Amino acid sequence: MAAIGVVATLIVQPGKEAEFEAAFKELRSQVLANEAGCEMYDFYKSKADASTYVVMERYKDQDALKAHGESEHFKAAGGKLGAVLGGAPVIEYLDPVE
Repeated sequence: MAAIGVVATLIVQPGKEAEFEAAFKELRSQVLANEAGCEMYDFYKSKADASTYVVMERYKDQDALKAHGESEHFKAAGGKLGAVLGGAPVIEYLDPVE
């Protein structure tokens, strides 16, 4: 199976950026510590819009991506992150170019 890339764009409610960053840093540490199939899980803040964040993820295969979505730490973070988001994330799934 081929690797899978994921790019998620998240808009955070104005004034909730610090709360989002703290919750996402906690999630990122759990993902990297507990998901062997996750090869990258980073997030970036837009220079143009302080409320826009982009999450870049890479999984070794579809099973690893599925395990990520089913993990307890991902589910637990959903409430914290959802409370500060300004809408639904825009998620794009990517195939590697070899």
